[in-house]
Amino acid sequence: MKIIRKISVKQVLTEESKKNISHKLQMEGAQLKKECEQLLFELKKAERSAKSQTNALRTSFQKEIERREAKLKTIEFQLEQLEIVPLGTEIKESEVEAVLEINEGDHWDEVVKEIIVENGIVKEIRKG
Repeated sequence: MKIIRKISVKQVLTEESKKNISHKLQMEGAQLKKECEQLLFELKKAERSAKSQTNALRTSFQKEIERREAKLKTIEFQLEQLEIVPLGTEIKESEVEAVLEINEGDHWDEVVKEIIVENGIVKEIRKG
């Protein structure tokens, strides 16, 4: 029988992966800042053209800006934590869905649970 199961993908923190993760987070942060600036610009533009709906419009734009600012704070926290975490630590990167073949009599605990990646190369596939 084939099943679909979520498997954790963990990254071993090395100097190279630390730089890559940091760069990725900084790029996401810069994008979020641009989006906030764009939303503020769009809000001011919309306020000038639609005088009657300014409160609803402002509330809508503020929610979007606050959502992006919350993500930005999360990214800043992740960057701070990245500096603290020692090299060699396994960091959960993502989850993937895998199709696994199981049969009667197989030990459930021995089914693949996580994949360990180091510098973009699969280092280990862990079972139970």
